[in-house]
Amino acid sequence: MSVVGIDLGTYSCYIGVARAGGIETIANEYSDRCTPSYVSLGDKSRVIGVAAKQQAVTNFKNTICGFKRVLGRKFDDPVVQTEILKSFKPNSVAKDSKGDVTFQMNYLGENQEFSATQLTSMLLNKLKFTAEANLKTKVVDVVVSVPAFYTDIERRALLDACQMSGLNCLRILNDTTAVALAYGIYKTDLPAETEKPRNIVFVDFGHSSLQVSACAFNKGKLKVLATAFDNQLGGRDLDELIVNYMCEEFKKHYKIDPKTKAKAYIRLAQECEKLKKLMSANVQPIPLNIECFMEDKDVHSSMDRAQFEELAAPLFQRLEDTLQAVLDSAKLKPSDVAAVEIIGGSSRVPAFKSIVQKVFSKEPSTTLNADEAVARGCALMCAILSPTFRVRDFNITDTQPFPITLYWQPQGQMDEDSSLEVFPRFHAVPFSKMLTFFRKEPFTLTASYSPNSGVPYPNLEIGTFKINNVAPQATGESSKVKVKVRINTHGIFTIVSASMYEKYEGSDDTDDVKDSMEVDEDGKKKENSSAPDSVNGEQPSPTEMDQSSSGEQQNTEDSQETTDKTGDNPENNKKPGNKKNKKTVKSIDLPIESHVHQLTKEQLNLLMEKENQMVMQDRLEKERADAKNAVEEYVYEMREKLFTVYEPFITEDDRSQFSLRLEDTENWLYEEGEDQHKQVYIDKLMDLKKLGQPVVDRNREAQEWPVARDEMGSTVQQIKKFLDQWAQKDEKYDHIEKADVDKVEKLLTEKSNWFGQRLTQMAQLKPHENPVVLAAQVRAEKQILENVCHPIMNKAKPKVDPPKEEKKDKSSNKAEGDQNNSKEGSTPQQASKEPEQEMDVD
Repeated sequence: MSVVGIDLGTYSCYIGVARAGGIETIANEYSDRCTPSYVSLGDKSRVIGVAAKQQAVTNFKNTICGFKRVLGRKFDDPVVQTEILKSFKPNSVAKDSKGDVTFQMNYLGENQEFSATQLTSMLLNKLKFTAEANLKTKVVDVVVSVPAFYTDIERRALLDACQMSGLNCLRILNDTTAVALAYGIYKTDLPAETEKPRNIVFVDFGHSSLQVSACAFNKGKLKVLATAFDNQLGGRDLDELIVNYMCEEFKKHYKIDPKTKAKAYIRLAQECEKLKKLMSANVQPIPLNIECFMEDKDVHSSMDRAQFEELAAPLFQRLEDTLQAVLDSAKLKPSDVAAVEIIGGSSRVPAFKSIVQKVFSKEPSTTLNADEAVARGCALMCAILSPTFRVRDFNITDTQPFPITLYWQPQGQMDEDSSLEVFPRFHAVPFSKMLTFFRKEPFTLTASYSPNSGVPYPNLEIGTFKINNVAPQATGESSKVKVKVRINTHGIFTIVSASMYEKYEGSDDTDDVKDSMEVDEDGKKKENSSAPDSVNGEQPSPTEMDQSSSGEQQNTEDSQETTDKTGDNPENNKKPGNKKNKKTVKSIDLPIESHVHQLTKEQLNLLMEKENQMVMQDRLEKERADAKNAVEEYVYEMREKLFTVYEPFITEDDRSQFSLRLEDTENWLYEEGEDQHKQVYIDKLMDLKKLGQPVVDRNREAQEWPVARDEMGSTVQQIKKFLDQWAQKDEKYDHIEKADVDKVEKLLTEKSNWFGQRLTQMAQLKPHENPVVLAAQVRAEKQILENVCHPIMNKAKPKVDPPKEEKKDKSSNKAEGDQNNSKEGSTPQQASKEPEQEMDVD
């Protein structure tokens, strides 16, 4: 089972894997551990990653990056409109019939629409194939990272993208939580659980966003205290400042506006990004030069670090405010923070480090790999979840950055409260809670983020959940319905189950105090303190009940609801508070009809089929391109060697004819052969090899024949020497029988005659003529000769028995010894055993 973690970045991606007892990041086909988050579509296929980024200028209309920023969002979303201006200027972005974002791109010669989910699945597929090529095994289970501010809808869209690419996402992990895991799991000096935790702040300043997380560490335990973010502040915003400055400079000095030409603007953005990186390492002004930029004009300008920091002052103030916010949310002072770890590609900016030091009153730490820490943390999480890896015990408690409120239709008194904030801000995750309702008919619950909660998403609604099959009691009273709500390991809200409790006729009053049960994040139940039911006639009185995460009881202002489990657990009948030892209540599971912002199974299957078709098209196009490249390589190689290496092995007429054929093939490749089927190129290559392969073979034989000839001659001489020594009665071979020697002599004569004839024939051949015998044939005959002759030549001499007189002497010595022993008073048993301990040695 493979263990893979994916850092799915806006601008670039990294893949972490667990193997050889550790975690490492793997390289792609370009030997680069960083895979750009680019997708480029073409007339024949699509390219993803490094190859796609290389087409950002030449095929800018059909090359896209940053689609992760609009995953799960609507076209009218302000964030989407901002991204259209920042990331999608060259691309055509539209709104479909459902109001979703679609990218109109040309693929296979047709204008087609692709959603952000589809583009994300393409990128995930590329990362999957990269991991499989590196690990030499199939990759299915993964852990994928997302920004901590991702909402329920965005997380569900990512799960859809994973399914479309054939991946089973074991867990969606927040970026900063992944970094905290990669940091803490290797620490051996963390305080014990009973001691005060060590507080570490992690700051991730990436390409398009800023994320900050305050975490508390104990031995084998990590708890996220609070998070803060600015989803519109990243390295690209710093790049944009430089781009805008240069555009104004070019308008003033060269009378050109790069913003009017997409290709020029992309080139300028790439150069400005390089300029920013150079300014991080240099104080003096850095020049910017672009040749033939626009209207055949070369442009020149420069910028130094002081200018840049002055331009970016408003952005740096936002950065400082975000850093301060995490301290306020976690209720920490700078002195409470043991260290500040910084990661992300933009964390190398000197002004950023200065602000971090200003806010936290300590030098930022760079012990983690700024680019790869998230991927390594995801791989560690995948290893923890994998049954095939043994990982040090490490408990992770994440946090919910946005409060979630549950709404329902009131019943009875209209002024009654019909909403409840079930998960307040920074609530522990994963977590489950049980709510109790009193209803006579099916009812609907609506989950949404609480108003004014700072959610970077215009639609606060998470989903609606209808609880079906609710019926009144036999007495006409409202039935007690218990609903289990949960934020799972992905950070997604869901209603797990609903149960209706039906009273039997003649049952006792259920207002008695009974044993309640606590439900933890693993779904396991354990006994908890008892509390009375909050029953208020037929009024719907939902109350929070039985909350826990990682074994910690979370108390709220609402009264805890007790669960009547008498009908399910006979043991409860024996406990105090039950008046009768018989079942009085039974639990009935209720079906839940969920309506959330996620693809249906039918939609998902259609998109999976389309993705598989595109994967197949990519594979076919690659095979076609490889076949074409094989023809082109053969033409260039043979044309070069015909007049150098292969010149002695072909006649002048044949060389001229073959050269003309190669030239015609080259012209064909760039004309009507530019776009042909794979089989056409295969046939073309076979036709060329009919003329060229004999030349290649003659050259090869010219190199191998002398070696094979000498090897055969050496074997023949060795066998002749053996025959001469045997004929001279050499005692080394006097044990070999004459029949075996005759066999050797006969075979040697046969092979020597054959070899001698071939030597004569080969000596008379010219280099451009085909050899009469191949080196491989000579080696085969040599092997036959050795297989027969060597066992006879190397036959070992038989062992010679010792003279009989020596044996008699030893026997007499033994007899004398026995007599002596008996004279010395040995017992018969000892006398009979002692000779057995001695050994005759020849």
